[in-house]
Amino acid sequence: MDLELKGKSVIVTGAGSNIGRAITLEFAREGAHVTLADIDLAQAESVAKLALDAGAASAEAVRCDVTKLDEVQALVKSANDRAGVDVLVNNVGWDQLMFFTQTTPEFWQKIIQINFVGVLNCTSAVLPLMAAKKSGAIVSISSDASRQGEPREAVYGGMKAAVNSFMKTVAKENGRNGIRCNVVCPGVTIPADDEVGANSMWVNKDSMFTPEQLDAIAKSLPLKKIGRPGDIAKAVVFLSSNAAAGHVTGQVLSVSGGYSMVG
Repeated sequence: MDLELKGKSVIVTGAGSNIGRAITLEFAREGAHVTLADIDLAQAESVAKLALDAGAASAEAVRCDVTKLDEVQALVKSANDRAGVDVLVNNVGWDQLMFFTQTTPEFWQKIIQINFVGVLNCTSAVLPLMAAKKSGAIVSISSDASRQGEPREAVYGGMKAAVNSFMKTVAKENGRNGIRCNVVCPGVTIPADDEVGANSMWVNKDSMFTPEQLDAIAKSLPLKKIGRPGDIAKAVVFLSSNAAAGHVTGQVLSVSGGYSMVG
C-alpha cells in the first residue's frame, strides 16, 4: 500500500537514537523530508546521513532542547521554511528506573519537562501551521506505563498518561482543521548497540534491565519477544499516513507485544 508520504515534511524529536532513529529512517524509506531534532547534534547528523541513504527527500539535523520553547519555535520555522510541516512526531522521552520513594523533586521536574512540557512546546509550535493549511498529523510517543502503572516509573508513567489525555483533547479541538492526533505506547523496547546515542537512557542497558529481567519479560508477553525500535516506527508511520489512517484520531495504540490490552 502506498502510504502517500513521499514528499511530506516530518519533524521527529529525539531523532538521534533508539526509537526516534528508527522512526526517522522509516519515514526516509517512504521518501519524506525529515527534520531531525535532538539535543545531540552530532548524533542527529549521523542519522541524517543514513536517512538520505535510505531515500529521504531531504534530511536536516537541528540541535533542539524540547523543554525550551524558543528552540522549538526555531526548529519548526527551519522545517517549515524548507518544506512545510505535515507531520510532527513527539518522540523525546527520558527516565531512570527507581521507586518513587527514591526520587527527588529535582528528578520530578526533569521528568515533567522532558516528557510532558516538551510535547506541549512542540505541539503548540506546529498547530498554527497545520491549521492554516487544514491538514496535519501529530503522533506522540507515550508508554504502556501510562495505561496501567508500572513499578519504578511513577512520575514517568504519570507524565505519559498526561500526554495521552492531552493528545485526545488536541484531537477533539483540531479535527475541524483536518489535524489528526494519536499516541503510540511502547512496552519494553530495546535498541541495538548501534542505535543508541550518547545521551540515551539506554547507554547502559544493564542499568535499565538485566539480561535475566529481559528474558523474564519476554516470556511473560503473549508474543514472547521484546520490542525493537522498528516495531514502534512502523506504527508511527501508519498513523501519520492519511492514506492508511485518515479516519483515525484521538487514539492510544499499544505496541508492546500484548503487555497492555485496553479495550
